[in-house]
Amino acid sequence: MSGKVGIYTVTLTSCFTSPVSDACLQAMTDCCYSNNIPRCAVLQGYLEPFQLSLEKLQEVSHRLRRDMTRGLGKHSHHNAPVKMLPTFVRATPDGTEKGDFLALDLGGTHFRVLHVRVVEEEQKVLKMDSQICTIPTDMMLGPGQQLFDHIAACLGDFISSRNLKGQTLPLGFTFSFPCEQKEIDKSILIRWTKGFKCSGVEGEDVVKLLKEAIQRRGDYEIGTVAMVNDTVGTMMSCGYRDQSCEIGMIIGTGTNACYMEEMKNVKRVEGEDGRMCINTEWGGFGDDGSLKDIQTTFDVMVDEASVNPGVHIFEKMISGMYLGEIVRLLLVKLTEDKFLFSGQASETLLMPGSFETNVIYPFISAEHSLENVEHILTKLGLKWDEVDARVVRVCCDTISSRSARLCAAALAAITNRIRNNRKLGHLKTTVGVDGTVYKKHPNFGEELQATVRLLAPACHITFMVSEDGSGKGAAMVTAVAQRLAPACICTLYMPLY
Repeated sequence: MSGKVGIYTVTLTSCFTSPVSDACLQAMTDCCYSNNIPRCAVLQGYLEPFQLSLEKLQEVSHRLRRDMTRGLGKHSHHNAPVKMLPTFVRATPDGTEKGDFLALDLGGTHFRVLHVRVVEEEQKVLKMDSQICTIPTDMMLGPGQQLFDHIAACLGDFISSRNLKGQTLPLGFTFSFPCEQKEIDKSILIRWTKGFKCSGVEGEDVVKLLKEAIQRRGDYEIGTVAMVNDTVGTMMSCGYRDQSCEIGMIIGTGTNACYMEEMKNVKRVEGEDGRMCINTEWGGFGDDGSLKDIQTTFDVMVDEASVNPGVHIFEKMISGMYLGEIVRLLLVKLTEDKFLFSGQASETLLMPGSFETNVIYPFISAEHSLENVEHILTKLGLKWDEVDARVVRVCCDTISSRSARLCAAALAAITNRIRNNRKLGHLKTTVGVDGTVYKKHPNFGEELQATVRLLAPACHITFMVSEDGSGKGAAMVTAVAQRLAPACICTLYMPLY
């Protein structure tokens, strides 16, 4: 692909030291030249730090595999940036699960109660009914007993209104706060986040607190409780439809992944046989400084301005909470250097958080007309021309592309580890995926899949979008635990902390 204006001629691919997407190359073609000055090379100077070569991605993948081993170690996990938390989920669905289950999904100012039915004959997980309940602000900051009494009351109202009283249904509990899981039904809250600060809960078993609240009511009972991480729920919700699904991945506001690890490698839990799902918490990759060589100035600025500087470095480089802000900071720099918008930034553009990640999508999508882009730039208070719009598109595409390629490097680390664990020449597996970036970004999934094929050539990977991992997936974790219960009487896995 080449461009030509006046006496200047250049082959665009020669401007890039690393692979870029076709969309990015086309956008660069459209905006490279103005007033007989080749803008391509100038713009490339700003974008180059975001363009990682295949060799660098392989190196990043290797670093993550090393950190995964550290996280699994009995003595090394304390200081490991990738925590590799045991979930005590010991199997994926085999298609024989069936029955009715409750699911409770608590992760913010609202929580959901669901009734889920698993139908073996149809290989379906059906959401029969659900209800959303609000948690008042004062309750988020009050006594923990008050919060769990409220949850128990909402659960009781749901059971009563759906004519489920008299049935003792198992419950899958998705509790999306940092916890240390001790068993499938025992999980200790490490700290509150997301605006919660209920007293008497940190350091306590949240399953026990829920059961005690239900007992105080005394008007209904629940069966066994399975604690569920939302990433594990993503894997399990896909696993019933595709029994080769052994990896779950979320790339949305945040990012994480889980996978089935050989028990003999999980040194923190007693037992050698079988497998256990590991919640990698890969968002913390790089917290020990191992990604400093690929962090750009803009990544550092995002980290330093965050509520948790130095923590979740990988997540801040690839997830939806931060991608828009990275683009904004790059646009501000280009404007300060008089490369964009005639050097005139607006108050809105200078405001942190004003360029949200979902704003990126219209710039990249072929389905969105120039009118959509015009609306966004005008709403940001910018005076712009068509070349400016195309430069913004290149910036959005480049930063999105880096996110997809880094995500692929991390996923390749997992698939290659599974293949090596099982001493296979070729691995065939499925990844259950959830998250707004994967679902809504027009190019993200395609680029991730293409890159992971290059980084894990001996792995044939199918991607399946999850349907309600925190709801249906939570019920499926409980269903699998029920199926395994008789066989587990003589096999007790104990944490070795």
